[in-house]
Amino acid sequence: MADSQMDESVALETPASEVFIAPSINHDLLLTGASYTHFSEVPPSLLPTPNPDLKEAPEPGPPCALGVDEAGRGPVLGPMVYGLFYLPLPLSDPLLRNTHHFDDSKVLTPIVRSNLMEKLCTPETDLYTQCGWAVDVMSARDIGANMMKPAATYNLNAQAMDATIALIHGVFKRGVNVKEIFIDTIGNPATYQAKLEKIFPTAQVTVAKKADSLYPCVSAASVCAKVTRDAALEVLYESYVAPAKETDGDEEMSGTKEEETWGSGYPSDARCTNWLKRNMDPVFGWGNECRFSWGTAKDMLDTQNTAAKVEWPIDGDEDTSRLTDYFSAEKEKDIDELGSWFGHSVGTEIF
Repeated sequence: MADSQMDESVALETPASEVFIAPSINHDLLLTGASYTHFSEVPPSLLPTPNPDLKEAPEPGPPCALGVDEAGRGPVLGPMVYGLFYLPLPLSDPLLRNTHHFDDSKVLTPIVRSNLMEKLCTPETDLYTQCGWAVDVMSARDIGANMMKPAATYNLNAQAMDATIALIHGVFKRGVNVKEIFIDTIGNPATYQAKLEKIFPTAQVTVAKKADSLYPCVSAASVCAKVTRDAALEVLYESYVAPAKETDGDEEMSGTKEEETWGSGYPSDARCTNWLKRNMDPVFGWGNECRFSWGTAKDMLDTQNTAAKVEWPIDGDEDTSRLTDYFSAEKEKDIDELGSWFGHSVGTEIF
């Protein structure tokens, strides 16, 4: 029973065979391992209305509900994507739940969520003309680098919170009249909500577990995040497949692509772990698509004896020094560090 549930979960997390490539996909930045944000155009109906009296402030647009959710928190491959979605408050249930049947992206099939994203990005549809969205694509390279900093660790929760706050600020700056904010929690809901209420005092903030199932705008945000991540995985994977096709020929590769695929990018997906094993460089490991701070990657590099070994100088060797000696050398005892900055104290006998 447990295995069948895992298989179903992996299947739902795996990108559709022909996932919709949304405007949020930036090929160049993805391939270089850079993080980036994308904001859709704000529908004109949601923008402030200029006041005929130029001395008066513009009339605000209709009050909007805004939801935020993420996709790809746990995978070893690919980015984590934070998605944001907003629309007029009265339309939240009728448009998203009743008309288009948005739900938590994890319970929608890959094809259904891809189709929903395509409708959202198609001009003249009701979703396109009445809703806005944005994503923050947090690259695997940047996630790993932040988590492995030698000083104060910038953990995943802190990175996620900063991404959420930046996305919401971006919508406010674009003139949207956000009155209600709904967010799927990071850690303790009450603590997270209290922090956001201080940052966004003009909006009612709700932070809750399973918000992607409870609030339609969060469900829609989860779809934006998931489809963007799905498409990003495809772009990153094609960067491996394309050179192989050129080398081996299209006919030969066509029979092996399914076997070589990395699947959902989750460690629980056998396709992912098998791909990592088959495609590990003995020195550099993998490319920008891999989160090197994840245990799966660390174990393969450190404990399976498949990576190249590096011989470090032996401690005590007078002719060698460790790099860390320059950063962690013990200070001499009984020396006033400030007083000795320009030299050491001397006794009266020298005079």
